[in-house]
Amino acid sequence: MNAKLFQSYTLKDVELKNRIVMAPMCMYSSHNEDGKVENWHRTHYTSRAVGGVGLIIQEATAVTPQGRISPQDLGIWDDEHIEGLRELVGLIKEHGAKTGIQLAHAGRKAVLEGDILAPSAIPFNDEMKTPVEMTANDIKETITAFIKGAERAKKADFDVIEIHGAHGYLINEFLSPLSNKRTDEYGGSPENRYRFLREVIDGIQQVWHGPLLVRVSAKDYNEDGLDVEDYVVFAQWMQEQGVDLIDVSSGAVVPARIPVFPGYQVKLAETIKREAKIDTGAVGLITTGIQAEEILQNERADLILLARELLRDPYWPRTAAKQLGVEIEAPKQYDRAW
Repeated sequence: MNAKLFQSYTLKDVELKNRIVMAPMCMYSSHNEDGKVENWHRTHYTSRAVGGVGLIIQEATAVTPQGRISPQDLGIWDDEHIEGLRELVGLIKEHGAKTGIQLAHAGRKAVLEGDILAPSAIPFNDEMKTPVEMTANDIKETITAFIKGAERAKKADFDVIEIHGAHGYLINEFLSPLSNKRTDEYGGSPENRYRFLREVIDGIQQVWHGPLLVRVSAKDYNEDGLDVEDYVVFAQWMQEQGVDLIDVSSGAVVPARIPVFPGYQVKLAETIKREAKIDTGAVGLITTGIQAEEILQNERADLILLARELLRDPYWPRTAAKQLGVEIEAPKQYDRAW
């Protein structure tokens, strides 16, 4: 069988050896609360490279200290972060995987001391802190922080940058009318709510010429919120700006009941791919090689992103290859077992 899952895929000039991607997952392991890489990150990410993943996207990495989800998040707001990130990138690449980094700002979902920022002064829920509405200067400074983060990612030798526009964090908060009640040029119409992301993309492209991905939550699961057709429009705008692929997730901008079942978000990726004419990545309870292959063969998405399944099985590519009857190269140190 000519399994598409194990065919190469090219993002601009970066060739992935297969279509298996490790999705960003926060590890909350920068225990000194300085945003720096620690031994856990080296072990965690490198083991998935040894396991055969084609692209590893590092967890949400904060572009400002205030933009961390938790105090233990990784950061890229300071030049002092570059050395550890570069070392981590080198370890991953040594084992044949390409490297990505997700640039992020938590917005109103930050769990930190002091003020937190958001498009509007609306808390996520009754238990979380009420954010401070961002001023025009706050917006400008945050866009600059994303650009500086991209500059540092380039210096750290990452192959791919992903902008985190999903899961109820800052960019997602600007996009959704549920969390953005602004009356200036960053609120109101879809064009205005998209403006913050537009300026982040344009700014990053001034300093970064490699592959650029955006992760979105393509459904708010709220009748007054956004659905996939709204994100088809946003995806068309992203494509016009030169974004290479949309990483399609859903939910978490407001509390909501989300129906979860195998592949529950794949239809969203398929719709955006078909209607916006842009490549997509599918994620969400994709657990078997057969399931992943169906998605690719039916052209529902172009990449398969795995999250918790890669926590359970760092060698999932080998598991999937066995399911699909494909032989893949083993690390020479493991030949006797493979």
